[in-house]
Parts: sequence; C-alpha cells; structure tokens
Amino acid sequence: MTKRNSLTYRDAGVDIDAGDALVEAIKPLAKSTARRGADAALGGFGAAFDLKAAGFIDPILIAATDGVGTKLKVAIDSGHHGTVGIDLVAMCVNDLVVQGAEPLFFLDYYASGKLEPEVARNVIAGIAEGCRQAGCALIGGETAEMPGMYARGDYDLAGFAVGAVERDAILTGDTVAEGDVLLGLASNGVHSNGYSLVRRVVADLGVDYEFPAPFDMDQTLGEALLAPTRIYVKSCLAAIKAAGPNGVKALAHITGGGLVENLPRVFPKHLAATLDGSTWDIPPVFTWLAMAGGVDAADMPRTFNCGIGMVLVVAPGAVEAATQALTEAGETVFRIGQIDPRTEDRAPVTIHGLEARWNA
Repeated sequence: MTKRNSLTYRDAGVDIDAGDALVEAIKPLAKSTARRGADAALGGFGAAFDLKAAGFIDPILIAATDGVGTKLKVAIDSGHHGTVGIDLVAMCVNDLVVQGAEPLFFLDYYASGKLEPEVARNVIAGIAEGCRQAGCALIGGETAEMPGMYARGDYDLAGFAVGAVERDAILTGDTVAEGDVLLGLASNGVHSNGYSLVRRVVADLGVDYEFPAPFDMDQTLGEALLAPTRIYVKSCLAAIKAAGPNGVKALAHITGGGLVENLPRVFPKHLAATLDGSTWDIPPVFTWLAMAGGVDAADMPRTFNCGIGMVLVVAPGAVEAATQALTEAGETVFRIGQIDPRTEDRAPVTIHGLEARWNA
C-alpha cells in the first residue's frame, strides 16, 4: 500500500483554529450575561447553575428548545445576521415564562458547512443580547463545522433554555374561568414564525431584500422582516407579581399557529376565547402580506401573530394591576377579549372583525 501525503482536518474542511478563536471572541459576550447562580464562563465540558444562589426555595425546572426557522434564510440572503440570535433566545424564553418560570440559563447550537467567524460572532452577539433582555445567563453552546452538510454561506441555529418557578406558583391554566379577561401584548412584526410563507410572498412579488420595505420606506425589506422577536419575560413576570395569587391565570406565546392555535393550549377544553379584532394595532407588515401578498384572510391569524405576541388570561379584578405593571415594563397592552363557555357548535377561538381590517 502506497503511503499518501499528509492529510489534516483542515484539508477536510474543518478549521479548529478558527473555532478556538471564535470561542475566545465570544467569551466577553457570555460574561456580559452573568447572573446569580451562574458565572457565565465558557470552555468547560459542562456548565453549572446554583439554584439556591439564584434564590429559589422549592423550584420546578422548566425547559424549552427551539430554533428560528426559515427566518434564517432572510438573514443569510440579506446579509444581516445581528438579530437572529435575539430571535433564538426569544423563542425559548417566551415559552418558559408562560408557565411563570424565570429563565436561568441558555445554551446555543450553531452549525455551518464552513465557519465564517465574523458571521458567527454577530449571531452569538445577538444571542447574548437576547439573554440580557431575558435576564438569563449564556453558559455554553456548540459550534459545529460540518463540510458537506450545508450549502456555502448557510448556517443553522438551535437554542435550549432552562427556567425555574416555585412549586406553588407554576401557571397551568387549570383555574381559567368564564369571564376572565384576555390582555394582548403588541408584537413588533412577524417575530419568528411563518417565514416560509413570507419568503414565498417576497419571491412571488419579485422584490429584493435591499429594496425599501413597501410598508416602511425608512428600512430595507430585509431589515424590516428581521425585526427581532420581542422578549416578554421581565414584563410578564412583573405582571404575575403585581396581579397577586391567581390574578394572572395563564399566558400564551403566539408562535407557529398564530392566535387560533396557541390560545387553546392554555385553557380547559370546556372554555373558549372570544377576541375582538378591532381592539389592537396591526403592524403594517401584516396588511402588506394579506393584500399585496394575497395571503388568504382566514389564514392570517392561523399563521401569524397579527400584532399580538403574547396573551395573558387575567382575573377581572386583577386587570388594572396587571396592565399597569406591563405598561411600566414597556409593553403596549390591549384588552382583546374574554373567556366564554364553549358550546358544541363553536371553535375554541373566535375572532370578530379581523378579516375586515385587511381591506381597510
């Protein structure tokens, strides 16, 4: 057998030195997310979190994992990578807070065919910013360079978050009752769901991500579509505290499936949600998708958040306290509906007056 010339891992497409340099570059980013219970140090095989140091007495751990979906293609195609990391954190931590949990720590997974350190650093800088907004520590992650697995310039993201809530404070939705009020928190755009449909609209209309957004001439289309998902953690935790025991009974993060599919996940099956679609502001991107993009009106609230990124189910007597806390935390709050009994002939969610707004 003839001996071949020396072959290295770099020859196979994996640059260990670039990966090591990236770890060093992001250590300050992780350190900036330090909180009680974690020192946010990177480089070990695993990371520890001290629940006692974080102030918990009898905690239940809540975990969530998610990605950003095909919104990544908008970032890749437009060359804007700085905010998808915020989206990644938001998709995980907003799912934690719906059970009343405080996010504690976050880990990320970044995979590409060829590591581009500057792109990766921008993405991870967004992850660190999302963690700061949520009050959780970025304590580790994985950067995988896998030649042949991804097209040139493509990358993928996944996130994993763990939170905690005291055993007697977990939100299950079991106490939701007829007459409870639905408070909607404004979204700032599409957030991180429905982008396969968004990208189809962009392709069908033949517009470029670097063109001015048809619904916001102060931004390019790429910038407008990449507006990062709002992180509702601190405001919702403040509302839960201000409303008192059994004041805030449930929360619903409006993600894939929109208002129609997500609300029924948080209240008993014998109840239904009735929404007044005229009560909240609709970001112009949704009108553009519905009208210029030709998206079916009935499909809009089943695909997109339509302007409401989080819904709180609140006891009538706690509405004022919850609304004040949310507003003081920077949220735009709308009273969008109520909980009613569910009959055999009605759907779990009814939205009145929303379809008419696409034609307004």
